[in-house]
Amino acid sequence: MRPNLLAWQWELYLSGHRDRLNLLIHAATMPLFGAGVLLAAATPWLGPLALAGVVLLPLAMAMQGRGHRRERVPPVPFAGPLDVISRIFAEQLFTFPRFVLSGEFARSWRRG
Repeated sequence: MRPNLLAWQWELYLSGHRDRLNLLIHAATMPLFGAGVLLAAATPWLGPLALAGVVLLPLAMAMQGRGHRRERVPPVPFAGPLDVISRIFAEQLFTFPRFVLSGEFARSWRRG
């Protein structure tokens, strides 16, 4: 895992999230990812049907990957499986919500 992952990710985030379609994809898929995490975590209480939430995780990531292809600044390549998992969860659960709540999403949208 990268040291200071959230700070590192935030430093790069603005330049890699400027395209309006990519922003729209992120806005639509971040809740899917969150729902997938919650459903998967609720499996002990909701039973095997809740594992359907696991399907939402790669779906959201695949859609966001397509959105990132539209950006002028591509994402930093992953350094291995742990880097993939830590960066994706950090982005979905912390960095993207911060991006929205800080007003940077709206500023990027207006610049788009």
